[in-house]
Amino acid sequence: MKLTFNLKFLLIFLAIFIVEILIAKYLHDPYIRPFGGDVLVVVLMYAFLRIFLKTNNKMLAFGVLMFSFLIEALQAVHYVNWLGLQDNKFWSIVLGTYFSVYDLLAYFVGYLLCLLFKD
Repeated sequence: MKLTFNLKFLLIFLAIFIVEILIAKYLHDPYIRPFGGDVLVVVLMYAFLRIFLKTNNKMLAFGVLMFSFLIEALQAVHYVNWLGLQDNKFWSIVLGTYFSVYDLLAYFVGYLLCLLFKD
């Protein structure tokens, strides 16, 4: 692993970040917002890390997937309440407040998209 700066992944990160904000603000449907947003959040985290890290892309993508699964598992035990953030709308949205198997599927699809990026 090596520290670097990658403009391509900065631009990808910014584009996905804008799309995520637009989805959160304007889409209130039962499909794109919950599933598409979760797919993109994995790619967003991956792109953010690739801005600064030059490493094996498959291992990095797998690490992001495992992190996403961990956060989802923590949602099953209501960790936002443990942190005292249940009344904070921003952190409740960012950290998530409920467990869903469909979220795990969405994260896996995001992981597969990350594998499309080459080293």
